[in-house]
Amino acid sequence: MTRFLLVVPPLTGHVNPAAGVAAELTARGHEVAWTGTESVLRPLLGPRALILGTGTRAFRTQGGHGLAALRSLWEGFIVPYARFTARPLDAIVREWRPDVLLVDQHTPAGALVAHRHGLPWASFAPGAMELGRPYRALPQVEAWMTGLLRGLWERAALPAEEYRDPRFSPALVLATTGPALTGSAPPPEQALVGPVLSARPRDPDFPWERLRSGRRRVLVTMGTLAGGLGADFLARSVRALELCGGDVQPVFAAPRELLPELPSRAVAVDRAPVLELMARGALDAVLCHGGMNTVGEALAHGLPLVTAPIRHDQPVVAAQVAAAGAGLRVPFARVTPERLADALRAVLDSTAHRERAVQVGGELLAGGGAAAAADRLEALGRAGARRWP
Repeated sequence: MTRFLLVVPPLTGHVNPAAGVAAELTARGHEVAWTGTESVLRPLLGPRALILGTGTRAFRTQGGHGLAALRSLWEGFIVPYARFTARPLDAIVREWRPDVLLVDQHTPAGALVAHRHGLPWASFAPGAMELGRPYRALPQVEAWMTGLLRGLWERAALPAEEYRDPRFSPALVLATTGPALTGSAPPPEQALVGPVLSARPRDPDFPWERLRSGRRRVLVTMGTLAGGLGADFLARSVRALELCGGDVQPVFAAPRELLPELPSRAVAVDRAPVLELMARGALDAVLCHGGMNTVGEALAHGLPLVTAPIRHDQPVVAAQVAAAGAGLRVPFARVTPERLADALRAVLDSTAHRERAVQVGGELLAGGGAAAAADRLEALGRAGARRWP
């Protein structure tokens, strides 16, 4: 048995895929614990998960587009969260004594603690932003990010000559994507395992009876970070789906206060059982923000997409989907209802987009998902096991 400690940020899109890996490790008889903000992790992981909390603190809401969004992410969340969790995380490692750490790329404190204690660790990349380094063409931006990370390294009192980028484990980087969406073969330390389709509790409150037969259904979801920024886009989406015709039924997964008045055929819930909808064959297409989880899950079920990326890695993922022929990309801020309706009709009516979605989804699933991730983590544990005194 190996003890695995998962270090993740309090963000749903990062926790859910990690939960699938954790479930696989647990099923194999390993011991798994989580660190982070328990008030966020507990509702997502359930009452039985072992959560070693690092405390709770409010952080700035992420916002903006492009480089402004990048600055907001790093200066408003990644760096302050690393500083806030560094000491409690070190204490947790000393007390719980894990054998291996799985560290999300947006929680660099986990990598720093692993380095300090000489523990094997793997990076977890549930998004494409750090994995693909989309800002490598902007050396000043990369230098700024490196400066922030070096600052965390110095703050942790680690030897300067031993510095390495805490986003990238030299031993293993687990990414929930695949070559079909990255455009190139990964370096040896990267394991592109594809989407982690983790089982989640059934939602007894979802109005399944409102899904009408004989209609094509489109899931509309803009992720958990869009917030009020998504209200205007959702209003345009409602109008676009009305323009698509009466044979198209939208399923909105968004806070009700962000949605305008809906047509009677529409279904709206705060949170939708996305994987269950997809597994039941209840959807025909997905309109989303281009988040890695939603895109991977849709393609794994052969569903074409229309993406309207907002920030961070979403433009990268959306561009990859379009380049693969598995969907279309529209501008989040500027797309009109008419243009959005055209894009939705195109992916619903075209067999080419669906065929490519099925093909790309098959390529992603070939990565092995949670089972492949667990295989690699077990191997890392065997290769780098240390004995605690």
